[in-house]
Amino acid sequence: MLVDIFARRYEGVQLRQGFEERDSRLLVQSFRILAEDLSSYYVDGKENPASVRFWTTLESSLSRELGIKELSQHWGSYTIGGRVQTFKNTLLAVCEKWLTQDPASSADTYIKERLSLIELGFRAKEADIAAMNASDISDGEKLLASLTSPGLRVPGSPEDGARARRAMRTKAFQTSVDELNTRFRQAKYPLNYHNGFIQIVTDDLVQIEVETPFWSLLTSPQWKNVDIDMKEALDLRDGDGRDPAFYAARALESTIKIVSDTKGWTHGKEKGAHNYIDNLGSKANAFITPWESTSIKDFFTHVRNPFGHGAGSSTMPSLTRPQTEWAIEFSMSWIKNLIRRM
Repeated sequence: MLVDIFARRYEGVQLRQGFEERDSRLLVQSFRILAEDLSSYYVDGKENPASVRFWTTLESSLSRELGIKELSQHWGSYTIGGRVQTFKNTLLAVCEKWLTQDPASSADTYIKERLSLIELGFRAKEADIAAMNASDISDGEKLLASLTSPGLRVPGSPEDGARARRAMRTKAFQTSVDELNTRFRQAKYPLNYHNGFIQIVTDDLVQIEVETPFWSLLTSPQWKNVDIDMKEALDLRDGDGRDPAFYAARALESTIKIVSDTKGWTHGKEKGAHNYIDNLGSKANAFITPWESTSIKDFFTHVRNPFGHGAGSSTMPSLTRPQTEWAIEFSMSWIKNLIRRM
């Protein structure tokens, strides 16, 4: 199974020229968040089956994407009394040894590959949290929520207790995400983790005021296509790929369509984005004002549409880097604003 990893997405973008103490510190800190806060291998001195599965899958997925048999040796040996004894390393130990070994390749490649481990680990835990919150509360969760210790029941609804435990797990994960992003800033890395991916950020203020709240609004499956297109826009921007603004505009168009559908304003005769914008801006619906409607339409006319059609014999349209960043930030701001208005 193909897995999207940070090292491959940013293969052509140089992140680091050398390996310094701050790099080592960041990798160890990030790994400890995974190993201690998100998936502790041992519970009460015993292997946690869920964590064994987590680290096994993580090691297998990353080693496969990197094209190697294993991140580090699964088996080890020692000699005692002239006899060789063999032992099997835990997958946690395999991952930790690989992450902390001395760089054998370029610093840039070394760091990107290890950040891929962190990314995949966070992505897996986020998927677990999303699946938990989307499922019905099980009898096992109710029972667990009703007990503070073996055989001791506590008052209150088991369902409420289970929901409280889910909220606590969700908050704990978000706390780990916040710490990871803080560690990136401390190490002066232009990176941010959101919704399963580590991506490059270009402006700290935009990151705080626009991007962080933007990604937090896209966790619902309803916004999946918006999330995918905006991530594609950022990856293309960071890798100097073609037409990142087009994908940002697609994300905005999807948002407008979802709002129109959700509000019951879609009538089936729409021929393009402008008609959906009219659904939001009509006098009857008044979801956006006339000047807002004009602003968004102008964006689609002058930014999205030229990239959505073949240029023919005309000059291929292109945006400068500042124009591209503006187009992405414009789309993000409007998406965030429209979702909040719902």
